[in-house]
Amino acid sequence: MTPLQRVRAVLDRQPTDRPPIDIWLTPEVLTALREHTGITDELALYQQLGVDKIVWIFPGYRQEKFDPNDSEGMDPWGVPTFKVQSGAAEYQEYGEGPLAEMEDPDELDAYPLWPVVDDFNVAAAKELAQRAREFQFATIGPWVSLFEIYCHMRGMENALMDVVAEPEFLSAALDKIEAVQTELLDRFLTELGDLIDLVFISDDMGTQESQLISVSAFEEHLKPRLTRWCELIHRHGKKVLFHTDGAARAFIPHLIEAGVDVLNPVQHICPGMNCASLQAEYGDRILFHGGIENQQVLPYGTPEDVREEVRHCLETLGTGGGYLPCSCHNIQAGTPVENMLAMIEGVQNYKRPVRS
Repeated sequence: MTPLQRVRAVLDRQPTDRPPIDIWLTPEVLTALREHTGITDELALYQQLGVDKIVWIFPGYRQEKFDPNDSEGMDPWGVPTFKVQSGAAEYQEYGEGPLAEMEDPDELDAYPLWPVVDDFNVAAAKELAQRAREFQFATIGPWVSLFEIYCHMRGMENALMDVVAEPEFLSAALDKIEAVQTELLDRFLTELGDLIDLVFISDDMGTQESQLISVSAFEEHLKPRLTRWCELIHRHGKKVLFHTDGAARAFIPHLIEAGVDVLNPVQHICPGMNCASLQAEYGDRILFHGGIENQQVLPYGTPEDVREEVRHCLETLGTGGGYLPCSCHNIQAGTPVENMLAMIEGVQNYKRPVRS
């Protein structure tokens, strides 16, 4: 099977010759793999390693492309961005939210930097998707978000306070954030058609220990909007991948009800995110993507530790076939190449045990 066939088979809950193996990584890790293989072209590198890469097709805003791991200056919503160095890694951070000082929802109409959908470079995104298909890779795009964007525009502290203290302002801003991206989604999916397999919706609802907001706040402010997006995406014949880090178990039934098809990244070291338990309770209604632990095992374990982690994820999240193995979020700078290769090969060589 080709990488595209494997991923599509899992999305449709059909059998595969082996589980697919996706990979998320930071620019530093991509550089390390380029140096290891001697291959500079990113898609050719994945092909050489046998990775079933789900290629990110994120249109740039007034530029050719958008890379969430490698951009600087200002995001499409008028939020300043800058780079910070942390050890061997360089990360993008956000400056002060441009909506931080607003008090009245009517002020939102005068904000001059709401994105213009015509300025998203859908044509360049289509070219990248066509190239991904030449390598027989699956694709995911664009990147859309509700509360995550609101937190950037308003500032995290203000945004969390607004959930309780300023719900009218929050709702008015989310209406505008939703409207821009609804138009973008419809245009993007119409233009790219069969070149896209999944849509990426990112709204982190969990922390390492608990929830970022209450379930009731999610139901009030985010679930109806997410449901509308899922309905639009499904009308285009695409699957919905929803990204939320952390302890997000309480939200999973609501994500399913909204229409989410795939949950990423399954951070199973967090409370409530036990792989076997998640599969047993929700595995017949939602697929899982991610899981392979990237805070301790991938960066600090041995290759055998990584292979054991892969086996654990495949034999829990993978029960019933509804699992897309991948690093649990981006593999971080400094992770040994041999551990990345152990992850890839561990999935490629996996043989499901025969049950008596």
